[in-house]
Amino acid sequence: MGDLTAVTAGEVGVKLIAGLTSKDAEGVTLVEPAKDGWVVVVEVVEDRRIPSSGDILALYEADLDADGNLLSYRRKARYRRGSGG
Repeated sequence: MGDLTAVTAGEVGVKLIAGLTSKDAEGVTLVEPAKDGWVVVVEVVEDRRIPSSGDILALYEADLDADGNLLSYRRKARYRRGSGG
């Protein structure tokens, strides 16, 4: 069984989502334990705009096992920065 903590699960989630989407991660918005692992939600910049208030952001959810292996991921939402998501 893995030794992931909430902090390390968040770090792993950011790296995995950024790698899979080839987008810049803004940060982790949720980390919570799940059955035999973790759920991590990461906010990413999908489309940069000028000014940055026009950026398009998205929330991606990653399901990790107890060792930090990615089981699945999905985009949960897409919105304009500052719109309240």
